[in-house]
Amino acid sequence: MDLVSSRSNVIVAMEHTTKGAHKILEKCTLPLTGKACVTQVITEMAVFDFSNNGKLTLKEIADGLTIDHVKKATGAKFESYPQINKF
Repeated sequence: MDLVSSRSNVIVAMEHTTKGAHKILEKCTLPLTGKACVTQVITEMAVFDFSNNGKLTLKEIADGLTIDHVKKATGAKFESYPQINKF
Protein backbone atom coordinates (compact mmCIF):
# COMPACT_ATOMS: atom_id res chain seq x y z
CA MET A 1 0.00 0.00 0.00
CA ASP A 2 2.84 2.41 0.78
CA LEU A 3 4.29 1.78 -2.67
CA VAL A 4 1.15 2.77 -4.55
CA SER A 5 0.27 5.73 -2.31
CA SER A 6 3.29 7.71 -3.48
CA ARG A 7 3.51 9.51 -6.81
CA SER A 8 6.39 7.36 -8.09
CA ASN A 9 6.37 5.07 -11.12
CA VAL A 10 4.90 1.64 -10.40
CA ILE A 11 6.08 -1.11 -12.76
CA VAL A 12 4.40 -4.52 -12.66
CA ALA A 13 6.38 -7.57 -13.81
CA MET A 14 4.11 -10.58 -14.35
CA GLU A 15 3.28 -13.54 -16.55
CA HIS A 16 1.08 -12.60 -19.50
CA THR A 17 -1.31 -15.55 -19.07
CA THR A 18 -1.99 -18.38 -16.64
CA LYS A 19 -2.77 -21.71 -18.32
CA GLY A 20 -4.01 -19.75 -21.34
CA ALA A 21 -6.28 -17.44 -19.30
CA HIS A 22 -5.83 -13.68 -19.65
CA LYS A 23 -4.19 -11.85 -16.78
CA ILE A 24 -4.22 -8.37 -18.32
CA LEU A 25 -7.88 -7.38 -18.17
CA GLU A 26 -10.09 -4.36 -18.88
CA LYS A 27 -11.05 -4.18 -15.21
CA CYS A 28 -9.40 -5.63 -12.12
CA THR A 29 -11.36 -8.50 -10.57
CA LEU A 30 -9.40 -8.50 -7.30
CA PRO A 31 -9.52 -6.02 -4.39
CA LEU A 32 -7.49 -2.89 -5.19
CA THR A 33 -4.70 -1.52 -3.02
CA GLY A 34 -4.39 1.50 -5.29
CA LYS A 35 -6.25 2.84 -8.31
CA ALA A 36 -4.63 4.07 -11.55
CA CYS A 37 -1.12 3.87 -10.07
CA VAL A 38 0.63 1.46 -12.48
CA THR A 39 2.71 3.15 -15.17
CA GLN A 40 4.12 0.08 -16.94
CA VAL A 41 3.43 -3.67 -17.24
CA ILE A 42 6.22 -6.02 -18.32
CA THR A 43 5.53 -9.66 -19.28
CA GLU A 44 7.44 -12.36 -21.13
CA MET A 45 5.48 -11.36 -24.26
CA ALA A 46 5.30 -7.59 -24.18
CA VAL A 47 5.87 -4.25 -22.50
CA PHE A 48 2.87 -1.94 -22.05
CA ASP A 49 2.71 1.66 -20.88
CA PHE A 50 -0.27 3.32 -19.20
CA SER A 51 -0.88 6.91 -20.27
CA ASN A 52 -2.23 9.63 -17.98
CA ASN A 53 -5.76 8.92 -19.20
CA GLY A 54 -5.41 5.23 -18.31
CA LYS A 55 -5.03 3.87 -21.85
CA LEU A 56 -2.89 0.77 -22.30
CA THR A 57 -0.28 1.17 -25.06
CA LEU A 58 1.94 -1.58 -26.46
CA LYS A 59 5.58 -0.48 -26.46
CA GLU A 60 7.63 -3.66 -27.11
CA ILE A 61 7.03 -7.31 -28.02
CA ALA A 62 9.21 -10.37 -27.59
CA ASP A 63 11.26 -11.45 -30.57
CA GLY A 64 9.35 -14.04 -32.62
CA LEU A 65 5.89 -12.76 -31.64
CA THR A 66 3.47 -10.61 -33.61
CA ILE A 67 1.04 -7.95 -32.43
CA ASP A 68 -1.82 -10.35 -33.26
CA HIS A 69 -0.30 -12.98 -30.95
CA VAL A 70 -0.16 -10.43 -28.12
CA LYS A 71 -3.76 -9.30 -28.83
CA LYS A 72 -5.04 -12.88 -28.52
CA ALA A 73 -3.23 -13.32 -25.18
CA THR A 74 -4.43 -9.99 -23.74
CA GLY A 75 -7.86 -9.54 -22.18
CA ALA A 76 -7.85 -5.76 -22.60
CA LYS A 77 -7.90 -3.48 -25.62
CA PHE A 78 -4.69 -1.61 -26.26
CA GLU A 79 -3.17 0.85 -28.68
CA SER A 80 0.33 0.57 -30.15
CA TYR A 81 3.15 3.03 -30.48
CA PRO A 82 3.98 3.74 -34.16
CA GLN A 83 7.33 1.96 -33.71
CA ILE A 84 7.20 -1.32 -31.78
CA ASN A 85 10.57 -2.51 -30.53
CA LYS A 86 11.55 -6.16 -30.10
CA PHE A 87 13.24 -7.57 -27.00
